[in-house]
Amino acid sequence: MIRAERKNMIEFIEKVRGITKEQLAYMTDAEIEYIYELYYYNHEEIAE
Repeated sequence: MIRAERKNMIEFIEKVRGITKEQLAYMTDAEIEYIYELYYYNHEEIAE
């Protein structure tokens, strides 16, 4: 994962779930990607 992708995912997770950057800083790329996908697709379904 490139740095810009990770940054965008972290910003989205912060806004949607209120998880802090400190909590996300200790997570691996795989963990962040999993959380992002889980909340992004859930958020997308609600928006439709």
